Amino acid sequence: MLFESLRAKLSELSHRLSSHKLDERSVSGILEEFKMALIEGGVAFDVAEELCSSILERIDGLEFPRLKSKGEVVREVFRESFKEVLSRAGVVDLPRLVRSKASPGRPFVMVFMGINGVGKTTSMAKVAWLLQREGFSVVMACSDTFRTGALEQLVEHGRRLGVKVIRHKYGSDAAAVAFDAINYARAHGINVVLVDTAGRVHTDRNLMEEMRKVVKVTAPDLKVLVLDALTGNDAVEQCRTFSEEVGVDAVFLSKLDADEKGGIAFSVLATLGRPILFIGTGQRYEDIEKFDPDMLVRNLIGG
Repeated sequence: MLFESLRAKLSELSHRLSSHKLDERSVSGILEEFKMALIEGGVAFDVAEELCSSILERIDGLEFPRLKSKGEVVREVFRESFKEVLSRAGVVDLPRLVRSKASPGRPFVMVFMGINGVGKTTSMAKVAWLLQREGFSVVMACSDTFRTGALEQLVEHGRRLGVKVIRHKYGSDAAAVAFDAINYARAHGINVVLVDTAGRVHTDRNLMEEMRKVVKVTAPDLKVLVLDALTGNDAVEQCRTFSEEVGVDAVFLSKLDADEKGGIAFSVLATLGRPILFIGTGQRYEDIEKFDPDMLVRNLIGG
């Protein structure tokens, strides 16, 4: 179960903290254990350190209200420390954003990017499904003209969803495909353009240059980085590199249903400072959920 081991460790440590005098000398050892539990739970080292520093700062010399138990006070300290770190990312309400920006002749454009194998195409198809449910018309662009089977995969998603797919032949210019999709949307009054790009190793400069070209041509409203929850701390490095090279506006965290630790969500939000737009929780189109950072904290700490 997601967060189960981390939640159990946090409960144990908060109980131990509530039986100690709350000063740096008394609690530093317990917080060191908590930091290791966070790291083992998939939270990046620097994020775990920041969380523990925030907890220590709040807890040092804390006075206990007469009507609250020590346990309640300690849990509140944990809760506020987690919220402080996560609040930097903000939240995006996609349907509301589309309604505010899309207009006749001016479609809302989203570019999906990420390394190979993260589930980028399937994640984009899920977003198409969700947008249709919200009443928007959608066209998808296959700007992955490199990977064998990419065109066929997206066309099949389009067939199942009833969504037009703009594609060129393999080896075509990726930016040109995206440009044609935007023009198609303008001509046909379509609300949203979703651009699927080729998976690229985030250390490959040539592929990142192609990504920059796609972004320059499309001028997207949202650049969405798709991350695989199972890749652990490598996802943090992907966040940093894509953010530096092309910019990232939001994250789609795929395969979260298979991640028993769950700490990657904390790392992504704290490291990138950008919101997690959606999480993928299965293979079906409907296996997509809006990410709620407050719920993340409640699931972990309670309350």
